[in-house]
Amino acid sequence: MVAMTEPKLIAGNANRALAQAIARRMSVHRGLPVTLVNARVERFNDQEIFVEVFENVRGEDMFIIQPTSHPANDNLMELLIIADALRRSSAARITAVIPYFGYARQDRRTKARTPISAKLVANLIVEAGIERVLTLDLHAAQIQGFFDIPVDNLYSAPIFAMDVEHHFRGRCDTLTVVSPDVGGVTRARELATRVGAGLAVVDKRRAGPGEIAEMTVIGEVQGRTCIIVDDICDTAGTLVKGAETLVEAGATEVHAYITHGVLSGPAVERIGASVMKSLVVTDSIEPSAAVRAAPKIRIIPTAPMFAQAILNIWNGTSVSSLFETETLKPIYEGMYSRS
Repeated sequence: MVAMTEPKLIAGNANRALAQAIARRMSVHRGLPVTLVNARVERFNDQEIFVEVFENVRGEDMFIIQPTSHPANDNLMELLIIADALRRSSAARITAVIPYFGYARQDRRTKARTPISAKLVANLIVEAGIERVLTLDLHAAQIQGFFDIPVDNLYSAPIFAMDVEHHFRGRCDTLTVVSPDVGGVTRARELATRVGAGLAVVDKRRAGPGEIAEMTVIGEVQGRTCIIVDDICDTAGTLVKGAETLVEAGATEVHAYITHGVLSGPAVERIGASVMKSLVVTDSIEPSAAVRAAPKIRIIPTAPMFAQAILNIWNGTSVSSLFETETLKPIYEGMYSRS
């Protein structure tokens, strides 16, 4: 079905740089200027959030760009209040573009009398009037089932595969992709298959919450260049310990590809002092000044992929086509064409 309205973007304060980059990419794709809707999202003195949209959005196809990263509660409330403002302004459809879906790690009850916060957040999003969600690398795939609206979950694997093939050109036969735990094997296998690399797993056993008693490498890493793949890096303690374990097992180099660089607390300092050669993250969470300045950390843009996904949703065409590296290569033209 051909779209009759123009796609309109509006952004909260969580990652305005990414929102502006998505708008620029959409302008390039369409050959028409795409800008963020003029609005103010601010706080009263008591920190209540207030939203005012200065443009007419009646009957428009609206896309709210707002990761729910730190501070998670503030950014989540911004998303919900923007959605309410758009719904009450008679927007035709509201899609939440959530590059990083906060609370995703609370996707199940791990013990008695604990919440399933990811389900609660899904309920809040639906009740706010949002009709579709576009996100990236959900921590757990079953979170899509928490929603009674369509959820498009993009994957970083195709982008990571292009980056690995570019930066390790001629060395892919010496690579081993490593999952930092048993639960992430599917993610690691996906990247390993795309780049033709081996696969290994770090088996992690905890002495208690936040305490790692033992790590064991399952698979061959002797003399190999190892690439740890995961969806979230928070304080980097597990990541740094995993890299040390791989080096002790005979790995010649250790790199890491992480979708969401939460990088809280001592994470940046830990990475700088670690045996890892590099850490690659996406800009799904706006990088801090310390992250941008860190010599070992490199940031891959997601704006080209999100811009195309938004256009596909607006046009009613396939979003799953963006799961393939060959589809994304033209979108990332020039970025990986240099020798």
